[in-house]
Amino acid sequence: MKQFSKMLRTEYLETDFLIIGGGTAGCYAALTFSEQSCGRILITDKADIRRSGCLAAGVNAINAYIVPGKTPQDYVDYARNDAQGIVRGDLLLTIAERLNRTAQKLEGLGLTVLKDEQGGYTIRGNRNIKINGENIKPILADAVSKRPEITVMNRVNVFEYIVKDNRIQGAYAISIDEPVLYVLTAKAVLCATGGAAGLYRPNHPGFSRHKMWYPPFNTGAGYAMGILAGAEMTTLEMRFIALRCKDTIAPTGTLAQGVGAKQINSQGEIYEQKYGLTTSQRLHGTVTESREGRGPCTLRTMGITEEQDEDLQKAYLNMAPSQTLRWLESGETPRIKNVEIEGTEPYIVGGHTASGYWVDTNRETTIKGLFAAGDVAGGCPQKYVTGAFAEGEIAANAAISCMIREAALPDAGQVLEKKLWLERFISQDKVSVTTDELEEKMQSVMDQYAGGIGSDYRFSEDSLRIADEKIEEIQRQTNALAAPDMQELVYILELRERLILSRSVIAHLAARRETRWHSFAENTDYPDISSEMECYVNSRIENGNLKILFRPLFGEGETYEH
Repeated sequence: MKQFSKMLRTEYLETDFLIIGGGTAGCYAALTFSEQSCGRILITDKADIRRSGCLAAGVNAINAYIVPGKTPQDYVDYARNDAQGIVRGDLLLTIAERLNRTAQKLEGLGLTVLKDEQGGYTIRGNRNIKINGENIKPILADAVSKRPEITVMNRVNVFEYIVKDNRIQGAYAISIDEPVLYVLTAKAVLCATGGAAGLYRPNHPGFSRHKMWYPPFNTGAGYAMGILAGAEMTTLEMRFIALRCKDTIAPTGTLAQGVGAKQINSQGEIYEQKYGLTTSQRLHGTVTESREGRGPCTLRTMGITEEQDEDLQKAYLNMAPSQTLRWLESGETPRIKNVEIEGTEPYIVGGHTASGYWVDTNRETTIKGLFAAGDVAGGCPQKYVTGAFAEGEIAANAAISCMIREAALPDAGQVLEKKLWLERFISQDKVSVTTDELEEKMQSVMDQYAGGIGSDYRFSEDSLRIADEKIEEIQRQTNALAAPDMQELVYILELRERLILSRSVIAHLAARRETRWHSFAENTDYPDISSEMECYVNSRIENGNLKILFRPLFGEGETYEH
């Protein structure tokens, strides 16, 4: 057995455009940049690019598409209404204008888009088209691999930016398989790491804690790196809590849109109109009905046709096979028995809500030369797959303007300091606590005091104060952790990321003194919407402390540039 070295080897790599994260936005950005520039591109992926990111297991619909009879502005209006006004209309419009083109480009790469009898795309709902998308990620990865100017480094974990005078220089990373510290330098950097799961105690804790709606390997790395580097962040308090099929955590949209299934309580009453039809209201209604004794809640599928039943089973095989297996094993397919639903733990996901980096219309963050796209880019909810493509395209095109400058190496002393910091975890043998124990402790704190499942997503000023104190104490305890190999070192870094983000989320939840999105941010001290809070809640690190900033909402047609 090969002996694990307790010393890290340092390797320097230089590129023109560094893309951190080989998921939806990252792959599309790489393809765009390679088509528009002759520069070199380096994609780093913590997993393997062929099956990484939110599309790893496939998807059965394009959920952001301008269907016939609708316009890009209609999409902006829908997203603004769903988010109770706290969105960036300028960002939404820039993606809405590109949604259909990105879908068509992906079809050209080999994605199967289902067609109707007239040869047009098969429409599902007001903004969706049907696809056979089990292989959507391999299609993207294959397209990337055919470009000689694109280099992909799999199983490489980027954990911190290199910034000087508020300009990005590159990033630090470690190999998951070898004791190597990478110093990656670039003229421009795109953060496309995805959102954050695992901050809160999940539906299935313990051994099954990674059975969740959002990818468990998305730990908020991009958010945490931005927070540490002093980038301005926005709307982290708009958490996303998915309404999902009970136990399997399979999506419910296919049932609601595909066969028109209504939300009903145990008394057979349709309750969704009572609470409202926005994403957060659908969840809030389900939580309230159950808390008041009218649960369990279900989606009414009994009575659908045999053809619809079969179509649903096939659709879930493309994205959540555990749901189809559950139907088949029990013999209670959706036309025989209604599907029980429940909420998940909260996630920080800028593709569904407005959480993430504060960016301009080019998707440049407040750090010069650092761009964000997909789930890490804030202000622009409901982007889904095609919206992430659009943001990757926008960021890549803007990054080309950075190619005229030279990539700069970081100070040798800073590199050594980072190396020694990592080696301290590797060299520690005796520990009193493990990464798993601290992760579970963090999730328990967030669940109990910062609005998790256990508190029906509710929190107060006092509970948030306690949460922050306890998370800060867990941060101190991470100094005692040890890493017997590189994978364990990655786990330590992931816990660090989650803890950093948790404290920012707590600060944002406390700063928004209202309840604008029921369940997403259910503040028991401020149970109503406040006109004084019609603003963006932003934050950034100043002199080592997190500072909350309140920015006014933009009017219709207004745009923001740094």
